[in-house]
Amino acid sequence: MILEKYLIPDVIFNDIYEITPEFLLSEGIHGLVLDIDNTLVTYDDPVPTPSVSEWFKAMETAGIKLAFVSNNSDPKRVTTFNEGLGYFAMHKGGKPFGKGVRRAMAAMGTTKENTAIIGDQLLTDIMAGKCAGLKRSFAVLPIKDRTELFFRTKRKIEAPYVKKYHKIHGDKK
Repeated sequence: MILEKYLIPDVIFNDIYEITPEFLLSEGIHGLVLDIDNTLVTYDDPVPTPSVSEWFKAMETAGIKLAFVSNNSDPKRVTTFNEGLGYFAMHKGGKPFGKGVRRAMAAMGTTKENTAIIGDQLLTDIMAGKCAGLKRSFAVLPIKDRTELFFRTKRKIEAPYVKKYHKIHGDKK
């Protein structure tokens, strides 16, 4: 099926903390395009939590560049989250299309061969990474999934692709 190419991530992690600088460098990754909401923090967290800030510092220390591409339509959400960090940050990122991801790579000075995307949604984050031609696309489980019909519907659409991922990787989930 053609959508499998765009919706099945390379790896599904429980959370961002399982993604270490050592792992990324072993994969040749020197830049990360990051979703914010439900990937790094909940929708209720206006700024990075202390543990997320430490994760950012570990990435920076390893020489891994970071950028935020969010589909959030509120520029204040993304600006407030990025305050004091100075990373490339884009609201209305246009995911699942790759334009926002390509803009982030240009800002970081990275290429599709050495950049990965990390997000909680296959239909937006993972597909955007694949559409932009990134070497790797990593999914994380949502921190606190939203229960509105729109989000429940998206998760139902994603479910067969998550199942296919586990089948490919021999997981029993």
